[in-house]
Amino acid sequence: MLATLVMTIIGADRPGLVQLLAARVTEHGGNWLESRMCRLGGQFAGLARAEVPTAQVAALATALQALESQGLRVVVHTEGAASAPVPAGTVVQLDLVGQDRPGIVSQVSGVLAAHGVNVEEFASECVSAPMDGSMLFQARATVRIPPTTQLAALRVDLEKIAADLMVDVQLRPPTP
Repeated sequence: MLATLVMTIIGADRPGLVQLLAARVTEHGGNWLESRMCRLGGQFAGLARAEVPTAQVAALATALQALESQGLRVVVHTEGAASAPVPAGTVVQLDLVGQDRPGIVSQVSGVLAAHGVNVEEFASECVSAPMDGSMLFQARATVRIPPTTQLAALRVDLEKIAADLMVDVQLRPPTP
């Protein structure tokens, strides 16, 4: 019998952190399934999902928590082998770009939540604008629009706040 572990990871960035995690998973008979990891503000931050024999869950969780002595904090969430069914709805990509300012993510995510839209993946960054060196905020999200939400109404509400925030927001089919 297999169990699925979802791990959140954070620690001061340095070489070898992924190997520390992967070695522990392998040592306990686990299989690394998927992950998202990156360097943020000098910190290594990530999410990972692995399958492990049920009999090894506690030992693996202990081994991962012991990594804290090496500066890596790992929080483990355990689920059964059965994964949740994929919710109904249409998957679209949301792209946003505009001058950086406080509140962009809050306002856009507020519109999405009001329409029952689930954010499945989200990445953002601030970059220097090519012409004048000011800061641009860029975000890309994969979102699932439930069947009860009308895409046209969602677009209208996003366009309203885009004008207030002076950002460009686009919804389009996801890129492969």
